[in-house]
Amino acid sequence: MSELSRADIERICDQQLFHLPYFRGMLRAVEQSFYEQQKLEEPIYDVGAGDGHFAWALFNGGKVIGADPWWQPLQEAKARKVYPLLIQAEGAFAPLESGCAGSAISNSVLEHIPDVLPVLDEVARVLKPGGKFYFAVPNRRFVTDLWGMQILSYLGLGGLAVSYSRFFNKIARHINLDPPEVWLGRLHKAGFDQVEYWNYFPVESMHKLERGHVAGLPNLLWKKLFGKWVLFKNRKNPFIHFSEITQLVENPYDEEGTCTFYIARRQA
Repeated sequence: MSELSRADIERICDQQLFHLPYFRGMLRAVEQSFYEQQKLEEPIYDVGAGDGHFAWALFNGGKVIGADPWWQPLQEAKARKVYPLLIQAEGAFAPLESGCAGSAISNSVLEHIPDVLPVLDEVARVLKPGGKFYFAVPNRRFVTDLWGMQILSYLGLGGLAVSYSRFFNKIARHINLDPPEVWLGRLHKAGFDQVEYWNYFPVESMHKLERGHVAGLPNLLWKKLFGKWVLFKNRKNPFIHFSEITQLVENPYDEEGTCTFYIARRQA
């Protein structure tokens, strides 16, 4: 695991914050820093490639296979010219040879998939024996520790607090917000034998991300009108200062963090 320089951290933050709404970019910057400290063996299988922005920021060339079930995001990914090979496919049915990938990644994707175990089975099949699967997901704290829940609970509105949690996670399309023991069970069933994981993204940062969904509404308008989330690159964002996010990327680990990063080895 390699360490990142100050220049690396600022580059990562630029790549995320100048191309995504700030609330999303600060989380993606932390996650990108984790992958950049790992040695990902090629070819790399990217499960849930989406519009390709994360891979554009993370990979500078290299053999990367991108797969996603949705056509429109894949067209954006194609335009970024990151992936030598892009596939429109469900995660549970990848048209790839067994053992063809040296490593696999999936960033903030698996929490959205209702039947996730077949996807893990397929990742294990595509990976070569001993290959590693790196992925990041939000955890249970997105159910129990949301800012809106805390406000409503403080006001004595416990029922509304629970309803708010359900509403927020429905809008975010979160399904698998599970603790590590649940993911470990799934991974072992799928054929992964060595799993390392850590929590990151403090509760306070999650609260800023949560409130940022409202502050980011103009970004949604710009995306629809101009095809870009961010029109003006500015380190002095009124909601989250650039320096605050670089500090978060420098010190991302938190035992009580709201997201979890996993590294799972396919059985040799």
